[in-house]
Amino acid sequence: MSQPLYLQLSEQLGYLTWPLFICAFLASLIILERLALMANELLKRDAWLTELRKQTRSATTEQRQQLIAQLSQGHSMLAKGTGLLLSHGDHPRAMREEILNLWLIKQKEKLQSGLKVLHIIGVITPLLGLLGTVLGLIEMFSQLGISDGPVTPSQLATGLGLAMNTTAAGLIIAVPAITMSHLIGLWAEKRCNKMAHALNQLNLWLEGFDQALNIGCEVPCGANAPCLKASNTHASQQQTSSNMTPPMAATLPESN
Repeated sequence: MSQPLYLQLSEQLGYLTWPLFICAFLASLIILERLALMANELLKRDAWLTELRKQTRSATTEQRQQLIAQLSQGHSMLAKGTGLLLSHGDHPRAMREEILNLWLIKQKEKLQSGLKVLHIIGVITPLLGLLGTVLGLIEMFSQLGISDGPVTPSQLATGLGLAMNTTAAGLIIAVPAITMSHLIGLWAEKRCNKMAHALNQLNLWLEGFDQALNIGCEVPCGANAPCLKASNTHASQQQTSSNMTPPMAATLPESN
């Protein structure tokens, strides 16, 4: 009858079985939770923003109320941030910016939650593997020291096996942990930047800047979705829009 998995790991990893097992369990738990959050956020399409960008008019009171009612059904982070912005649409622009700054900082912390722990695990586990290597060599030399006869492969096998197994286990845990920590961190940073850009556009839209939602937009330009372009024909538009309220000078920080 085969031995239980824990006993097999104990024989192969020695005293470092529990530390490596705990690191592997925590890393797996954090990675799965972060991937679930990413999937949940990516599956929620902000179709309302695409529809809103198809118009060229600034915000009206009726449109704001309709959009607030529509966003009450959405659960994406951008929808929640837009709902927060619209609910404070009557406040001065500076106050709205401060509210959104605080909200974005909180969302960034939420998206990056657990990544530091995952990175620490990726740093610790190779050191645990190195410690296992040292302990394995110590055990091997101890076996050789108490032996009076010739050195046999069986005397070397136990110590060298412990040394190699712990090193391999540490690297097996560390490589995915560090890789996923960086990849998820890059995604979180990109997501926060996109939300900050969209919220800056919406803030300008509330200020009466008609083309605010199309600044740097990624949707195709056309009759229903005009984008701002640097062209000769745009010079006349700039001249006619000079009497409009200028866009806010201070943008939301995207890397807090």
